[in-house]
Amino acid sequence: MPDDAETPKRRGRQPKAEKTEPDEPESPLLQITGIGPTTLEKLTEAGYDDLMMIAVASPGEIAEEAGIGMGAAQKIIEGARKAANVEGFRSATDLLEERKSKKRLKIGVASLDDLIGGGFEPGAITEAFGEFGSGKTQIGHQLAVNVTLPENEGGLNGECAWLDSEGMFVPERIRQMAEAKKLDSGSIMSKIHVARAFNSQHQEIQVDKISEISKEHPIRLIVVDSLTAHFRAEYPGRGELAGRQQKLNTHIHSLLKIGSRIGAVIYVTNQVMASPGAMWGDPTRPIGGHILGHASAYRLYLRKSKAPKRIARLVDSPSLPEGEAVFSVTEEGITE
Repeated sequence: MPDDAETPKRRGRQPKAEKTEPDEPESPLLQITGIGPTTLEKLTEAGYDDLMMIAVASPGEIAEEAGIGMGAAQKIIEGARKAANVEGFRSATDLLEERKSKKRLKIGVASLDDLIGGGFEPGAITEAFGEFGSGKTQIGHQLAVNVTLPENEGGLNGECAWLDSEGMFVPERIRQMAEAKKLDSGSIMSKIHVARAFNSQHQEIQVDKISEISKEHPIRLIVVDSLTAHFRAEYPGRGELAGRQQKLNTHIHSLLKIGSRIGAVIYVTNQVMASPGAMWGDPTRPIGGHILGHASAYRLYLRKSKAPKRIARLVDSPSLPEGEAVFSVTEEGITE
């Protein structure tokens, strides 16, 4: 070796770096004054890991599901409302301004969007009922594509949770609609999360799952197609009507709580029946009775016209007059 060559220094054995586990994020429930580790664990195991979820729950629900006393449940709810800064009374003026500023999900047909006040409202149930082939599920598919669009294009820059009780979700239809808008169909389909419900109890469980996936994905649309199919099949006859309506009521309020908390549009489809007592006029009536009627902010009655046209009639809304809009169901989707 030449004299001027630099001899490399011999390095000593370096100690191995200790592996450290990443710190788990602190639970938001710790903001509730007086909550202990045992109660925190019970609430988390029961699925209550969000302040607003607790704030809008009833003491009976938390007491039963988390296995704690009614008194403790009431204190936890009060603490969650305080920590989440849940508002009390507000002026009608403030509420009006808030509603004006709320972004709505557009279907893309001006007359249909105008019919329901400028688009589908987040945090509220829009129910579509009508006979088979009237376009109920087709509107759901179109909304699932449109919700992924930015707000300036009529979307909510979000994703969709689709609860399928009748096996009518068709991914090929999503691809058609996305490609008609010159969108990446693969990207769109990755933002639509579909769960099949095989009975009414399974349907209720899947609604709870929506709350879980909303922690990882910006769910801004919940589609339930159909809301009433399983309840209608499992509770036949007048003798079981009260039990069916009670379960349906609980199911609907679970949807409303989740939709309101995450700011998602709730679009549900409903089956119909022919009323035997109707002597004149259209005998078509929606399933679900007064329970669903009171819960739906917008009720759309869809019916067929000369293909490919469909007619949507707004039959009930607390703030809008009755009216009709005409739209078409084509290969490209819901169009003028």
